[in-house]
Amino acid sequence: MWRRLLSTLVAYAHLAVSQTDRTGWTVAVDSFQTGNEATNVLDGNTATIWHTQWTPVNVALPHNITIDMKKTYNVNGLTYLPRQDDYNNGNIGQHTIQVSLDGKTWTTTAIGTYIDDKSLKTTPWTTAQARYVRLIAQTEAGGRGPWTSAAEINILSTATYVKPLTNLGIWGMTVDFPIVPAAAAVLHDSGKVLMWSSYKPTDFNGGGGSGTTDTATYDPATGTVSQRIVTNTQHDMFCPGISLDASGRPFVTGGNDAAKLSIYDPNANSWVAGPNMQIQRGYQASATLSDGRIFTIGGSWSGGEGNKNGEVWSPATNTWTLLGGCPVAPMLTADVRGAYRADNHGWLFGWKSGSVFQAGPSKAMNWYTTSGTGAQKAAGLRSTDADAMNGNAVMYDAANGKILTVGGAPNYQDNPATSNAFIVTIGAPGTTASPVKVGSMANARAFHNSVVMPDGKVLVVGGESYPVPFSDDTSIFASELFNPATSSFTPVNPISVPRVYHSWALLLPDATIISGGGGLCGACATNHPNAQIYSPAYLFNADGSKAARPVINSASSTNVVVGAKITITMNKAVASFSLVRYGSATHSVNTDQRRIPLTPTASGLTYTVTVPSDSGVALPGSWMLFALDSAGVPSVAKTILIRSS
Repeated sequence: MWRRLLSTLVAYAHLAVSQTDRTGWTVAVDSFQTGNEATNVLDGNTATIWHTQWTPVNVALPHNITIDMKKTYNVNGLTYLPRQDDYNNGNIGQHTIQVSLDGKTWTTTAIGTYIDDKSLKTTPWTTAQARYVRLIAQTEAGGRGPWTSAAEINILSTATYVKPLTNLGIWGMTVDFPIVPAAAAVLHDSGKVLMWSSYKPTDFNGGGGSGTTDTATYDPATGTVSQRIVTNTQHDMFCPGISLDASGRPFVTGGNDAAKLSIYDPNANSWVAGPNMQIQRGYQASATLSDGRIFTIGGSWSGGEGNKNGEVWSPATNTWTLLGGCPVAPMLTADVRGAYRADNHGWLFGWKSGSVFQAGPSKAMNWYTTSGTGAQKAAGLRSTDADAMNGNAVMYDAANGKILTVGGAPNYQDNPATSNAFIVTIGAPGTTASPVKVGSMANARAFHNSVVMPDGKVLVVGGESYPVPFSDDTSIFASELFNPATSSFTPVNPISVPRVYHSWALLLPDATIISGGGGLCGACATNHPNAQIYSPAYLFNADGSKAARPVINSASSTNVVVGAKITITMNKAVASFSLVRYGSATHSVNTDQRRIPLTPTASGLTYTVTVPSDSGVALPGSWMLFALDSAGVPSVAKTILIRSS
């Protein structure tokens, strides 16, 4: 049955999207300057503009423009062309897009901030039925004045509408960004999403040595998107390794400026430079260790090819140390392009006693130990799997050493992806891992992302069946959910935007998932400067209404050592708890996320849980503590800092 449902969802995701015939449409605005009337946005002439009043007086922001399409359409996007003359006054920055059937009741389909340039802006969203579309401009993109302007506005639509079912989760609001975000991390102190591109907001090529990174921050609490150009660390952070350190700070290494280290301090809202790595790297992976150090290996995309052996950063000395006993050779794939691709995007997991487990993407798995000069030991093959470059690995149950691996391809690009899925179980460092093949995904994928949820299920989103960088040609729109209880995948609602090369997905503290990015190729047609928010089925009742969520009223401590007990008071009875480590992601790699299921003891509405006593299981850093009721509905998370000692 579910395969028939999947076919329907896939067809829905691939509905033809087109510019809509604007004949007969009308437009209403809050303000216009005589000679720059609002009807200009519908005239098909890019030389004419709508501009809000600037004389005899400026009319203050926000401004709005409402389009009446005169009949109901299946709308799934808006295009906005800024003025094309020699001026930029009025370019829209922060904005909200809403749709309505009757012009009275409005639903928000998108928010965010547009890039301040003359390029055509496209905001996609999940198909909705509407007659009216309203664009609200809250800021002027360059801060030049209280104006809004537009050359052309059109609405994207499709011929067919299939109402999304809440029992498959809902892909909701789109968030527009002033960059194409190729990397992202969730900040533990605020739940904000920090993102970055390269030295340009929409392009990476030529950025090596620029020392500049365009960043943006999305605040889910306020719906605002801010932007910043980082120059003080002299680091173009495109194609880096990322780890969240023992205090929850994003720790970004290499990339276009291949030796550099930049650390973001959420408390100070600032980037600081760290010491250069011993080996220049790009496309490497890194992992936070049980003692708070950070290990990195691989990365021949930049800084030279081959011999990108392991090294480790120590917070105690703020130095990098080469680990001669941690060679990269055992974890290489057999990629046709050799070392340049063979050591990319390692699936690394910090584990017990300062060890690192490498689950892929090579079919050969390995252990690395980081004491002294380090050591390496083979952990066996990943069952019958081949090399799986640009696949995913997710530790969905750290207490029991359970890792899900999904998809990938034998070579980095230009070959078919697989639908393979395996559960790899690890134990004591240095022992052979135990991989078991489970039911395959319905779709072969590479360049996809996978996110563990509070209930232990794993959302798999995006990817291509035939991976080619900067191409959307074989994009997979259908999303899937892995259930550890059945070791199988079921379909959920499809995404609206291709999420392939340079995309990412992360769990948010409110138990929703944000999936964004893709592209970063300059003037190409496959840039996706946006994200979409997924609300899983556990947030809805059977009738489609929003489920009442349990609330964590208090926790006895939010700063604990491994092995500590946490006493939690709730607003109602719950069945279980889980810890999910805050995540970071780039190039389908998220070595930070992992989940620990917790079994509570209860006394009325007071519950006690125990953090695992091994800091290789409960890695030092910031975690989201969720409570789940008997129906599986999660609370909003409480942030817990776990220390190794």
